Amino acid sequence: MRSIRWGAAVLALLASGCSMRPSEERALKDLQVGQVEAGGVTFTVEDGLAVVRQVAPGTLTLWGSAPAFHVRAVSSAGAPEAWTVVVRNAMPDAELSAVAAGELLLVEDVPGVVPTVKTWRVQVPAGAEVRLTVAPPEWDQPKPFRFAALADVQEALPRVGDIYRRINADPTLRFIYFSGDLTQRGSVAELEEFQSRLLESRIPLFATLGNHELITPDPRYHEYFGRGNLHFTFHGAHFTMIDSGNGSLDPRAEEMLDGWLAAGRDAVHILGTHIPIVDPIGVRNGAFASRNEAAALLAKLANGKLDLTLYGHVHSYYSFSNAGIPSFISGGGGAIPEQFDGVGRHFLAVEVDPSQGVRTVSLVRVD
Repeated sequence: MRSIRWGAAVLALLASGCSMRPSEERALKDLQVGQVEAGGVTFTVEDGLAVVRQVAPGTLTLWGSAPAFHVRAVSSAGAPEAWTVVVRNAMPDAELSAVAAGELLLVEDVPGVVPTVKTWRVQVPAGAEVRLTVAPPEWDQPKPFRFAALADVQEALPRVGDIYRRINADPTLRFIYFSGDLTQRGSVAELEEFQSRLLESRIPLFATLGNHELITPDPRYHEYFGRGNLHFTFHGAHFTMIDSGNGSLDPRAEEMLDGWLAAGRDAVHILGTHIPIVDPIGVRNGAFASRNEAAALLAKLANGKLDLTLYGHVHSYYSFSNAGIPSFISGGGGAIPEQFDGVGRHFLAVEVDPSQGVRTVSLVRVD
């Protein structure tokens, strides 16, 4: 009787057009990130690499999801021309440039006190199309750099400042690459608290979501942090984040991944996702739900010549190999730790040289 009832439920869902893929709705939300219209001006963040946090005639506030991104602004006749652009979670040395019809527009920098909150004033001529670029100098030129990798803050959110202070002490780290589980339940209050506490960090944090962002009945991650599946480049290296919050990839996400693997095949390419594709220890349910999907995905990553995979979800530290790809689990953001492993809170410091690859991945203890 139980199987009959389950079969009837499946048929009812199919008949109603409901999706049977748990992450499909999030993959569709990804496509809408960074699009807004206000006061006769339509703004589109290319590749969804920033989310619109607030908009009003004359003011646009964005949350950056990458070190550099572009925004297309299409203005209608009679639209307001004077705009203030605010970017939160920006690189401390980010600059704004604006181009219309091949000509550079005048941009006024408005000084601020928070290094990751940048403000500019720019004229968007009525009836014109302007391309805005938010980026640090020479971001598209290959050169060595270092970044921090972190995951799984969750219930330790009130004391995450300890980790930020330890990261702040290393001036060579350019940004934090976060592999999911920012919060305990993904509530609006927690998402807002995470962003508020991130003001303690001198560098921005670029993230994908984890399973804990999905506990709330109405997940709002996209409205605060942007896409769960995204790709960006920085100093010649490619970075990809994929949404594995349900222990699987949506086919739309996998299709995007195919294109990103092709784009980064001949360059340094680093991938972050929350749930490990395989469990390196094999004694917990800490990996993709399907072994077949995991095996196929690993083969795809190996064929794409991926250089490094970074995971969270397991609240400890592990260094291992996935199909020949160097891999690390670093779930040391403060969530309830594995017992007796002696690791504690930590993050990873990753050194990248676009001409040589990933040079070092170092464990940095906070506790």
